[in-house]
Amino acid sequence: MVHYGDIINMVADPFVQTGALAVIGAVVTRIVLRNHPTRRLVGQLLFFSALTGLLLYHNIVPYEIGPSSASSLQRVFIGLAKIIWWINAAWSLISTVRVFLIFERQPREGRLLQDLVVGLIYLGAVLSVVAYVFNAPVGTLIATSGVFAIILGLALQSTLSDVFSGIALNLGKPYGIGDWLVLTDGIEGRVIETNWRATHLLNGANDLVIVPNSDLAKARLINLSSPERSHGVTLTVRFRPTTAPSIMLDVMRSVFLSSETILSAPESTVQVTALDANAIELELSFRVADMAMAGRAKSEIFDLIYRHAKAAGLALAPSAEFHGAFALPQPEEVPRHQQTTPLRLLDAIALFASLTADEKEILASTMARRTFRKGDILVEQGTVLKSLMIVRSGVASITLRDNTQERELGRLAPGDFFGEGGLLTGAGERGTIQALTLVVVYEITQEGLAPLMRDRPAIVEELGSLLSKRAAAELHPLEQGQDKVTVRSAHLAARIRHLFDI
Repeated sequence: MVHYGDIINMVADPFVQTGALAVIGAVVTRIVLRNHPTRRLVGQLLFFSALTGLLLYHNIVPYEIGPSSASSLQRVFIGLAKIIWWINAAWSLISTVRVFLIFERQPREGRLLQDLVVGLIYLGAVLSVVAYVFNAPVGTLIATSGVFAIILGLALQSTLSDVFSGIALNLGKPYGIGDWLVLTDGIEGRVIETNWRATHLLNGANDLVIVPNSDLAKARLINLSSPERSHGVTLTVRFRPTTAPSIMLDVMRSVFLSSETILSAPESTVQVTALDANAIELELSFRVADMAMAGRAKSEIFDLIYRHAKAAGLALAPSAEFHGAFALPQPEEVPRHQQTTPLRLLDAIALFASLTADEKEILASTMARRTFRKGDILVEQGTVLKSLMIVRSGVASITLRDNTQERELGRLAPGDFFGEGGLLTGAGERGTIQALTLVVVYEITQEGLAPLMRDRPAIVEELGSLLSKRAAAELHPLEQGQDKVTVRSAHLAARIRHLFDI
């Protein structure tokens, strides 16, 4: 039969108290608060403080060698209590390291250094247990293990080289998570992870490239994301010398002004880099917000160069190497196109691609030219236009006014058109359109377009799709979707058919 006094003695036993506190602390900090680093640190420190106070209260000093006068059983329990204390001390320090790196907002970038510190803490705890629990001479143990360390170092030479290179890279921080790197051997990609042995890059093809830290430490690399995220892009274009270089420079500035992808600051630049009897070479330099946008920006700029050059009557020239291989006709030998400006404009627009040459000529004969100076308002927001307006040259901005706020919806370049909403559905313009340069537009009236729309239903579908996409661009992102755009496109096409009796 168990007596009450025995229970009191068992509860008062320091080893029972130490074991119970260690179990409770482990359950709370390692299981209950596992996914809460900050709370886990606070709990770990509280339990460690309580454990320290309990051991010192019972005259058990964890960082001193135990008394030799104690019995064998007591020495075992004192040793276990000290081991528990040193493990909890290591856990408390490790939790502090983990939380500190999270507070620095760089938990992944500091992963390598974090793991190194954790390893040192565990090594220190093991050596402390060897010294203060087993009473073994740590200095002698380290000295006699030197030979083993040399053998192990030689066997792991490559791995250790990667590890220490990773430590050096992590401390120097030449790059961080999310940076775009270009290496000397042509490898490039965005940094997604750094660990003990290697750095992981995600290249443009969405493939994972693993570069050993030792190779990365010796390589010359270019960090395209530093010192700022924006990235510079340079393009070269060649034109036939049919007009003054100053006019070509003005056309290229209009290209920059038309772009919706490149940054407005710092200012984009264009300069003449070469001039000969065959071509004038221009170099365009601009910046994008991020390296990932470079490809998209290049495509947009090339498209705008073509459209603006065609509107200004500039002809592209072959590369310098091409001139050496073939004899090309001089600019004055190239026959002039006999088409009128309205007809050339219709040829350049995909909307009218299904029309025959005769239909285009009939439509071109109904088009009227209108000119707007820089700063002029082409149309106010909400105005219902009864004509389709096609931009011949220049740049215009579309601005949406909503109460006291304004935002730019986009820009119009040669070949773009507006007024289709009022012409086809009676809707007002989605924004105010203002000329940023001298703008020339050609106007197609409802009377001129109606016969062609009756004969060419494909134009109705194309205009319905265009109207739905432009309307979707003004919606909140959560309201957008491919299915909604498709349904809206079919609905608008039906309204256009009804309006034109098609």
